[in-house]
Amino acid sequence: MFKKNKHGIQLKTPEQVDKMRAAGLVVGRTLQLLRESVRPGMTPLDLDAIAEKAIRDEGAIPSFKGYQGFPATICASVNHEVVHGIPSDRRPLEEGDIISIDCGAILDGWHGDSAITVPVGEVDPALTELMRVTEEAMWRGIAALTVGRHLSDIGHEVEKYVRSQGRYGIPQEYGGHGIGTEMHMDPWVANHGKPGRGPKFEPGMCFAVEPMVNLGTDRTKVLADDWTVVTVDGKVSAHFEHSVAVTHNGPWVLTALDGGRERLADLLGDAG
Repeated sequence: MFKKNKHGIQLKTPEQVDKMRAAGLVVGRTLQLLRESVRPGMTPLDLDAIAEKAIRDEGAIPSFKGYQGFPATICASVNHEVVHGIPSDRRPLEEGDIISIDCGAILDGWHGDSAITVPVGEVDPALTELMRVTEEAMWRGIAALTVGRHLSDIGHEVEKYVRSQGRYGIPQEYGGHGIGTEMHMDPWVANHGKPGRGPKFEPGMCFAVEPMVNLGTDRTKVLADDWTVVTVDGKVSAHFEHSVAVTHNGPWVLTALDGGRERLADLLGDAG
């Protein structure tokens, strides 16, 4: 049995968080390899093979493969695909595309989950800005994960930043989640909303913070494969995600190779 608080949120011991960090590093290193591998002419299926080998070579298990029937190691979502794209070899990546890569691994029974969006060669400046806004919004949300703040503060910080940067769409029905002995655990983590609501953060809570931001409308639909989520207007979307532990010393980004120190150094001074 694992300890939960009164809201049913799993609380990890420091030793258990260390094990999640080990799983998170597998994911972080795999995504770094994938980022370096992306180039025109590759297919998402090529990237999937790289990811599966990297995860298994570290003694871990791809957590997506077989999850509710999902057939691959990574989710690979190209351009107007928001999340949950199934890797295939039907269309090679082209110069100017962007691809969101979501990756998870299980190590010693603990999960890590993270996502990046990567340009394929040179891309339109509007897409570079979309990726920057989405990633920065993720870090703003992560910075809210300090003891005593509330669950809804994550989504509030994400939305506040995105809205300050222009007219972007934030899909309302998708968001982050608790993580630990399972990939998806309570609670759901919205990317929008008012601050100061929901459970207060306690040490040992772990969450996946994952904003998705669209260049156009926030409206989405699921394709006939029952997985791939796309924007209804066909405009491009970006997605970033990290798994994060709440500690007495602030958020510890389990899937970031440096634990999040660089990106949080300034934000933590402003997030309280």
